Amino acid sequence: MEFGVFVQGYVGKRAETDPLAEHKALMEETEYVIQADKSGFKYAWASEHHFLEEYSHLSANDVFLGYLAHATERIHLGSGIFNPLAQVNHPVKVAEKVAMLDHLSENRFEFGSGRGAGSHEILGFIPGVTDMNYTKEIWEETVAEFPKMWLQEEYTGFQGKHWSLPPRKVLPKPYGKAHPAMWYAAGSPPSYAMAARKGLGVLGFSVQKVSDMEWVLEQYKTAIVDAEPIGAFVNDNVMVTSTAICAPTHAEAVRIAAGGGLHYLPSLVFRYHDTFPRPEGFPVWPETLPEYTEEIIELLIAEELLICGDPDEVLTQCKRWEQAGADQLSFGLPVGISREDTLQTIRLVGEHVIPKIDTDPVHRTSRFRGAA
Repeated sequence: MEFGVFVQGYVGKRAETDPLAEHKALMEETEYVIQADKSGFKYAWASEHHFLEEYSHLSANDVFLGYLAHATERIHLGSGIFNPLAQVNHPVKVAEKVAMLDHLSENRFEFGSGRGAGSHEILGFIPGVTDMNYTKEIWEETVAEFPKMWLQEEYTGFQGKHWSLPPRKVLPKPYGKAHPAMWYAAGSPPSYAMAARKGLGVLGFSVQKVSDMEWVLEQYKTAIVDAEPIGAFVNDNVMVTSTAICAPTHAEAVRIAAGGGLHYLPSLVFRYHDTFPRPEGFPVWPETLPEYTEEIIELLIAEELLICGDPDEVLTQCKRWEQAGADQLSFGLPVGISREDTLQTIRLVGEHVIPKIDTDPVHRTSRFRGAA
């Protein structure tokens, strides 16, 4: 199993007391990725969201990743996601950004795509939509065109329902062999199977605990066997996310978690991701979950909904994900935890966990693409 970090420009409530909260959040997240690079993490994923106050201010992630391409040496930089809906980003511009980042990172870029967070985001670009599945139609029409834009000397062009382009040379071409690995941000079980049939890796932001891996793997690993890849190769890879707090002692880790406002993130998730099934009894915004006590943190750890503890405990918890079949475990950073405590988590995981689970120290450019 490989390891990653996931950043999204999470500001939370800090802006209520700090006028520089947004700037500090974005700059701190570049620091987290740079530290993850030094600590041996394989991946760093950066979101693209729009209009989602407090939850995600990382709207121009191509700019963010371009900076990190120069500031890091080994870590793979991924779009989690680039939104290729023509009304949000013209597909040719997305193809150009992917290839450019492939050059700037020297073959370390990973292309994740998806369809947006929910009605608040989608209706900003496509007003009047009543069925959020409408975006699936646009994404399906578009995603298979990207390898053609990269691999054809002159792209033959496209005439679709939602966008079109005459024959043109789409430049630059990707760096090295083929093109960056392609991923899809999936939610429901059918989405995992759909991604597998197209030969795409999955960014499993919806997987919340280890037991969720059962249906993920069943849907994905069965379908990937008969994949007809839309690109040059199959990216047989499932990434899952979890919040992680690692400290020198269990008591310190629980104290950090209880003081980190972890209850607020899931409240924001269901504020904006209104296409996600809402758990029974979950409060409706502006109501939020109650603040987590240390007792609640211990319960979340026991239910495998939170990675938290000293390095040995975190190692054991990560091994549970490995045993369940996750190809990659990414830690969502930050979620209200302080800069110092977040950097401590990254360093401790790099020192005590990754060397005992991720046994590929070379960190090949891609599991399937091959070295440049």
